[in-house]
Amino acid sequence: MASISTLSAALSGTSASDLLRSLSNGVSGIPLRALGRARLNPGRKAISVSAKLRKGKKHEYPWPDDADENVKGGVLTHLSHFKPLKEKQKPVTLDFEKPLVVLEKKIIDVRKMAHETGLDFSDQILSLENKYQQALKDLYTHLTPIQRVNIARHPNRPTFLDHVFNITEKFVELHGDRLGYNDPAIVTGIGTIDGRRYMFMGHQKGRNTKENIQRNFGMPTPHGYRKALRMMYYADHHGFPIVTFIDTPGAFADLKSEELGQGEAIAHNLRTMFGLKVPIISIVIGEGGSGGALAIGCANKLLMLESAVFYVASPEACAAILWKSAKASPQAAEKLKITAPELCKLQIADGIIPEPLGGAHADPAWTSQQIKIAINETMDELLKMDTEELLKHRMLKFRKIGGFQEGIPIERKRKVNMKKKEKPIRMKSVQEPETKVKKVKQKSVKAKESSIGNSDLDLNKMIEKLNKEVDFEFSEAVKAMGLKDRLAALREEFSKAKSLDRLIQPALKDKIEKLSDEFNRGLSKAPNYENLKNKLEMLKNLSESKALSVKDVKEETPLKQEINKKFAEVLGRSDVREKYEALRAEIANSGASTYMNLDPELQKKIDKVKMEIQGELSDALKSLGLDVEVLTSKAEGLSGQASLSLFKPKIKELNEEINQGIESVASRTDLKDKIELLKLEVAKAGKTPDTTSRNKILALEQQIKQSLAAALDSSDLKNKHEKLMEEILETAESSAGLDPKENDGDARIQTNLGAEHTFA
Repeated sequence: MASISTLSAALSGTSASDLLRSLSNGVSGIPLRALGRARLNPGRKAISVSAKLRKGKKHEYPWPDDADENVKGGVLTHLSHFKPLKEKQKPVTLDFEKPLVVLEKKIIDVRKMAHETGLDFSDQILSLENKYQQALKDLYTHLTPIQRVNIARHPNRPTFLDHVFNITEKFVELHGDRLGYNDPAIVTGIGTIDGRRYMFMGHQKGRNTKENIQRNFGMPTPHGYRKALRMMYYADHHGFPIVTFIDTPGAFADLKSEELGQGEAIAHNLRTMFGLKVPIISIVIGEGGSGGALAIGCANKLLMLESAVFYVASPEACAAILWKSAKASPQAAEKLKITAPELCKLQIADGIIPEPLGGAHADPAWTSQQIKIAINETMDELLKMDTEELLKHRMLKFRKIGGFQEGIPIERKRKVNMKKKEKPIRMKSVQEPETKVKKVKQKSVKAKESSIGNSDLDLNKMIEKLNKEVDFEFSEAVKAMGLKDRLAALREEFSKAKSLDRLIQPALKDKIEKLSDEFNRGLSKAPNYENLKNKLEMLKNLSESKALSVKDVKEETPLKQEINKKFAEVLGRSDVREKYEALRAEIANSGASTYMNLDPELQKKIDKVKMEIQGELSDALKSLGLDVEVLTSKAEGLSGQASLSLFKPKIKELNEEINQGIESVASRTDLKDKIELLKLEVAKAGKTPDTTSRNKILALEQQIKQSLAAALDSSDLKNKHEKLMEEILETAESSAGLDPKENDGDARIQTNLGAEHTFA
């Protein structure tokens, strides 16, 4: 304590700040904490000074304390800030994937129920899983452009570093642009694939919100592009091939980036990449937006993942400019041609790397291996070129983009790959049948005045050609819906059953009906549905035109023309017209509304005039060389008809009973098998059956008729029919006052028994 008091007296004239500065170097071996608590002036108020040492954060740079020497990629991997996520990413469902989620929930519920109850639901689970896989396949094989945009932006989609660590044996991340900055939105580094060393660089998005903020959502600043430029010079100097990964909405467009020269940095990269003497491959793994993507995308080969997009402006931005609303983004995405297949058709992209069903995030490891295979194959091709060829190849790739020459027909291979509605030749084929339909209809109208042989020939050719095109469109729709293999298997099974003359098995019939229902449900989603619909409509119009033409031909036969001419002459004679007009006037004066209300004398007069006119018409037909047989019956008079009309309900009731009896007989197994066999024989025989097939068909028809007749004869329907016929006969005789022996005509009553009964 003496030393402390002495020190206090010596320093009584100094300030506290001077004291602390002197104490920071230590005084007489006394601890700083003890000095801080010492009294500075015993005469004044006591002042105590305490110093708190701040515990700094322990840096794990460049190595962590427990660095693993056997880590994949080597010890230098510890330099990367990219570490595995501690928590698994949450699943994200896109709007168009919601039907799949419903199916998946059903599968989970059934499995849970099976686990809780101990019952066997394996068949139901298998059926639901098959349905889920088919729905997944149908959905991801017919994605719209805006749906591909949403998949490319999926939060769980694997990033550049995910792919790099999956495909490389060793990878070392390199930082900084040597101008004082390191942009985390662009990552660069050296890695090896199958012993071959590459310079990797790419846009890096975050895997969660925290990483996205750190990586600026994959939007680079000028520092990132200058870092990439430095690594390009480095790779060119050492002869490393360059592989770039593109996944950015675009370059960061804030005020600071513009002040630091964002446009100049991108332009410098573009100019430099065209002069690099090493092979360059660019792979679009997500979305490639505008110049921000192109700044590391001037490569010899541009590859794209199946669901990736590459655009000059985002669909939302394009829709806001052209349609004044971002809601038109689906339409803008379709018009921009930003998907991998469309860019390959335009020769902007050079290849498509497949993704698993559900997108790259469904199986990142498999997607990475597909990228690795594509890099190896493409690099093998490029490494065969010398420096001059490599530079020329890169220059020509970009020089040919946007070049079109008029008057040159589209290549056959390209026509197959293009959408049918976009083909000029397709439009011609759609319009041409329409004009031909009109021409054929005009020819069919003119056929009445001239020979119709040529128009019928043209019509048949058109129908045959259109039938072939419809069959082709149906086969293309089957392929697009993924039903080709199942249809081929069913055809083979059906052909086998036909060749063995066997009945169609119920299981095969169910398969055919199930496939037919599935095809009909999904037909509207097929890419060529509109084309198929148009052709079916044309085929329908042509068929109606043909039917009309045939009907007109039948109606306008020479014999019928002569008969109509003779009838017109008879009915147009003055004496016949006078009789008709006089009779009509008498009926009008009588005031009767029906034939039954007329006077008997007037009824007889009407019957007499009717018989005279019939005789005149009969003589006219005989003059044409035709044999005429007049069927007359007193029971056919109107009075007889009035009496017979009382039996209509009974006849209707008997017909219903007969129909029910036929249906019950037809539902029997033996008769049903015969009917199925008859259908099979008719299908096998086709339009022109040979003698053997015709005999088989006739024999089967006879057997079916005999079975029906035997079954109906055994029932009381036959007795009911005979009894009803007797009642009708008695009523007709009593009402007409005729004797059956004196009746030289026939009265015919037809029922559903399949036979025509005549009573005389």
